[in-house]
Amino acid sequence: MDTGEDVAGAAKVFDRAGLAGVVASAERDRLRVIEEFPLAGWADLPVERYALGAGEQRPFCWMLEYGTDDYGSMRGGSAAKHIMYRHHSGEWRLPAPLRKLDPDEAWQLVRAEFEVAFEAAERKDFSRIDDLNTLSFGQALVTKALAVYFPDEFLPIYSASHVRHFTQGLGGRAHQAYGNVRTWQANRELLGLVRGRPEFDGWHSVEVMRFLYAEYDPRARRRQVWKIAPGERARLWEECREGGHIRVAWDETGDLGRYESDTELKQMLDSEHPESAGANLRHARQLLALRDLEPGDLIVANRGKSEVLALGTVSGGYVYDESYDIYRHKVPVDWDESYAQTFDAPENAWQQTFATVSEHLLRRIGQGRAVVAAPRLGFEAATDDFPVAVQQVLEALEHKGQVILYGPPGTGKTRLALSAALALAGRADAIHAPAAERASALAGLLPAPESDDIAQVTLVTFHPSYGYEDFVEGYKPEPVADQPGLNLQLRTGVFLRICEAAEQSPDRTYLLIIDEINRGDLPRVLGELVTLLEIDKRTIPVKLPISGRQIRIPRNVRVIGTMNTADRSIGHLDVAIRRRFRFVEVAPDLDAVDTSVGGLDLAAFLAVLNSRLVREFGPDHQIGHACLLRDDRPLRTEEELAAVFYHDIVPQIEDHSLGRGEPMQAILGDLIDPVSGRIARMGPQDLASKLAAEFAESDDAVQN
Repeated sequence: MDTGEDVAGAAKVFDRAGLAGVVASAERDRLRVIEEFPLAGWADLPVERYALGAGEQRPFCWMLEYGTDDYGSMRGGSAAKHIMYRHHSGEWRLPAPLRKLDPDEAWQLVRAEFEVAFEAAERKDFSRIDDLNTLSFGQALVTKALAVYFPDEFLPIYSASHVRHFTQGLGGRAHQAYGNVRTWQANRELLGLVRGRPEFDGWHSVEVMRFLYAEYDPRARRRQVWKIAPGERARLWEECREGGHIRVAWDETGDLGRYESDTELKQMLDSEHPESAGANLRHARQLLALRDLEPGDLIVANRGKSEVLALGTVSGGYVYDESYDIYRHKVPVDWDESYAQTFDAPENAWQQTFATVSEHLLRRIGQGRAVVAAPRLGFEAATDDFPVAVQQVLEALEHKGQVILYGPPGTGKTRLALSAALALAGRADAIHAPAAERASALAGLLPAPESDDIAQVTLVTFHPSYGYEDFVEGYKPEPVADQPGLNLQLRTGVFLRICEAAEQSPDRTYLLIIDEINRGDLPRVLGELVTLLEIDKRTIPVKLPISGRQIRIPRNVRVIGTMNTADRSIGHLDVAIRRRFRFVEVAPDLDAVDTSVGGLDLAAFLAVLNSRLVREFGPDHQIGHACLLRDDRPLRTEEELAAVFYHDIVPQIEDHSLGRGEPMQAILGDLIDPVSGRIARMGPQDLASKLAAEFAESDDAVQN
C-alpha cells in the first residue's frame, strides 16, 4: 500500500454510494446488539446470555460472531476466541488462568473486566483496558464489543494481523514492531491514521473498513479454491444457488466453532463413525477448512466428476444453521453460473464432497467459461496466486531467512522447495505446469551440470562425508600439471560462492536448496556461519579460520533444507541449528491422489494405511503420496498399483516392522497369512479389489 497519492486516488473513485445498503444494515445490526445487551445490563448479565453453548439461542457471543457480519466479521477459528464457552461435550472451556475456577466464578471475573473496559472507553481512558489480562484471551471479541458500543472510537476491523497490515500501509508502525500491543490498541492507532487523512473526512467507519479490504486486502495472496459438492448428485444445488450459499453434511458434529483442533474433531468423528477412523482426520481437516473460509475464497460447485455447476466467491463466514433439517454447515457464496460446463474426461478427485482445486484446473474452468459480460469474480487475479504451501514457505524465508521442510519420505519436500524457487524467480506459472514445461523452467534457474557457475538457484545434497571444505572453504587435493602427485589448494565452497554472487547482485534473491540436510553433520558443515544465518546478523563480518578473509552472508541469500523424519527426527538436530531455521511440516497430501484405480480409492487407501502406520510406529513412518504418483499424476492402472504396492509400499512396511509378523498383520490385515506371515500375492485386478475391501472408509464422504 502506498501512503501517498495512491490511497487518495483510490478513495476518490471508491463507490461509497453503492455501500449505502450495507452501512444501513451494519448500523441496524449494531443497534440490535445494544438493544438486546444494553451497557447498563452488563452488571447482572448471566453467563447464559453471554456464552456460546450455554443454553441461549442468540447469546452475546453469537450476536457478535454470526449476527453482525455487516459491521465487520470476526468469524473463523474456534470458539476459544470468546474467552469462555460451553463445549459440545458439555464441559466449559476456559483460558488457562481461569481453569481452576468453576464456570460461575470464571464468568464473574470475565464480566467484571468487560464492565471495567466499557467504563474506561466511556471515559476515553483506553490505556486502562490494556491492564485487563482476562480480556486479552479474546482480543477480537473485545475489540468488536468496544466498536459496537463506542462506534466513534474504534473501526470495525478485528483481526490483529489485518489491523497491523492496514496500519503499516497507512504509514504507521511496521507489522513486526507491535510486540504485545493488544488488538483494540492497534485498532485505535489505525483509526488515528485514518482520521489524519483528509480523503476519509465524512466517511462512515464501515465505508473505511470496506475500502481497506477492497483495495488492500491482506488475505489476497492466501486465497483458497475448493471443489464442494452441494449434496449427493448436487441435490441441494437449487437451494444453494437461490440462497447464495454452500451447505454440507456431517451435522452430528454440531457447530464446528466448538472444536479447537483437527484432533479434537477427529475424535468426535471416530466416536460417530468408527468404521472410517482411518480417514476421519482427513474429514476433520476438510471441515475445519470449510469453517475457516474467508471472503474472497473461491468454491467450485459440482455434480459428479465432470460437471461444473458454478464458480462462487465466499461472501461471508461459516455458520451452523439449525433452521435446516439436514446439511447445516453453511457458508455464504456469490455464485456465477457462467462458469458452468462439462469436462471431456472425469476428474476422479471429485469423487468426494471436498477437493482442492489446483491453479491449472482453475484456469481450465476459466477457459471453458461461457462468453458473457465481464466476470464478477476477479478470476484472472485469482489464478495468479501462489499455492498456499508455497506461500507458507516464502513467508518463512522472508521472516527467518532459512527454512527446513520436514516430513515422511515421498511427501514432495524437494518438489515444494523447487516450487518456491520458481515463485522467487518470477516463474510461478510453471509450478503446476506439465512435467516437461516445469523441468524446463527449473533448468533455466539451476546451473548447468558441467558448470561451476553460481545461478539464482543452487541444489546440493548433504551426506555423511560432506564437510566444511565443501560448503565454506578448505584445502582440497588437486592434480599438478607439470609433475606427478597431488597438490593441496584452497577452494571456495558452494555457499561462499553463492554469497559472493549475491553481493554482486543485491537486487536478486539467491536460493540454496539443501536436500537431505539432516544427513550431514550440520555443526561441522556450517562452522562459524551458524551465527550469521540470523537475518539481523547478516551484515556482520566474520573472519574465516582457514583463509583469514572476512565474509558476511548477504540479506538476499535464502536457504531451504529438506529432511526425512523417518531417517532422523528434528529433535536430533543441534539446538543452535534449530533456533536459526523455521520448520514447515510437509505431510502426505491426500488430495494429490484423490482418484480411484480398479475400485480402490487411492486417497482413502493412503489415509487408512497411514493411520495404521502411525498407530504402530509413530507419525514419522507414514508413506508419502508420491509413491502413488507417476509423472506428477495419480496411478492409472491396476498393474501400476500392483507394482507400487509390492515393490515400494510393502518393503517399507517390512523395514518398519523389523521382520515381525504382528505389526505387518496389524497394518495389512488379511493380506498377510496369519501362519507364515507372508504377504499374499495376487493378480493386479484382484489386488485392487482386496485393497479396496481391506482399506475401505465410510461412504459418508461420498456426496459428489
